Amino acid sequence: MSDSEFSFFTLFILFIVTILMVDLGIFNKRVHEIKFKEALIWCGVWLIFAFSFFIFLKFKGDLIHSPSSIRDLQELTIKYKHNIDLSTATDYNTALKIYKNNLGLEYLTGYLIEYALSVDNVFVMVLIFLAFGMRKKHYKRILFWGILGAIVLRFIFIFVSSALIIQFHWILYIFGGFLVLTGIWMFYSRDKENKIEPQNHPIVKFSSRYFNVFPRSVANHFVIRKNKILMITPLFIVLLVIEFSDIIFAVDSIPAIFSVTNDPFIVFFSNIFAIIGLRSLFFLVMNIIDKFHYLKVGLSILLTFIGVKMLIGNWLKVVGFTTADSLYIVLMILIVSIGASVIFPKKIEE
Repeated sequence: MSDSEFSFFTLFILFIVTILMVDLGIFNKRVHEIKFKEALIWCGVWLIFAFSFFIFLKFKGDLIHSPSSIRDLQELTIKYKHNIDLSTATDYNTALKIYKNNLGLEYLTGYLIEYALSVDNVFVMVLIFLAFGMRKKHYKRILFWGILGAIVLRFIFIFVSSALIIQFHWILYIFGGFLVLTGIWMFYSRDKENKIEPQNHPIVKFSSRYFNVFPRSVANHFVIRKNKILMITPLFIVLLVIEFSDIIFAVDSIPAIFSVTNDPFIVFFSNIFAIIGLRSLFFLVMNIIDKFHYLKVGLSILLTFIGVKMLIGNWLKVVGFTTADSLYIVLMILIVSIGASVIFPKKIEE
């Protein structure tokens, strides 16, 4: 990581930590249930932040790697497999504009993919909270620490994956095949009823075996001291289960964004903006999520498309397939699946 990359990354993390403190409750420690209106407002706030970062990349994206010549841009394009052609650029400014436009599109496409796949994560989170009998006023605190943990885990996953891809490009074909299989599996299991049995969950078994577990929740504490013995509460166990589920979903979502760009910074930025908006998205859709019954079909098609794109990426470049084309297809899949859910509502069984 160069000095400019380190400086930009540090400033980005400081910015994220600051807005997380505002959003997730360091300045608002009141334990309360998040209502639909509050969730809707915060979803709007995070969407504005995410789109503002797209605008920033479009005009100032060169600040990440700080190229100073057409040769630098060409080296970055080769290193991170950017789907652009700089050979037609007659001067540095023209080449830089092409580079920054593509960078912004890569980020926006990756963000939409991650945000869409996060909806499937919400399904699982709802099941976890219901299965463990968590009170709604504790959701916010659990998700707060869950998101912080997810940021750290995604950072490790993304930059390790990027280093491996740069060294061994054929790993992308493994990711592609995995995503195709995942998409097909998601399609055929879309109507399967998901159940979580707390007593049989591996995290619960692990915690019960290696930690002292207090049998009930105590206010909003994760850890308590009882008879001079440090014990974890059910809230902490649920937090561990949430983190475990995020690791499982990261196995799908992160390779999916690598189909758009190999630049780990763009993958990380798009991931983080989607993740920090996940809490608000959770409270927004938890009560209406069943209405979007075709969304799982859309997500399965999305994963299959991304996997195929990774497998035949070189051929797509030859025929002129661009980052913008990927963005349009992702938008079309999401719009059609959501629109179909509204136009053809699910029949209520007696």
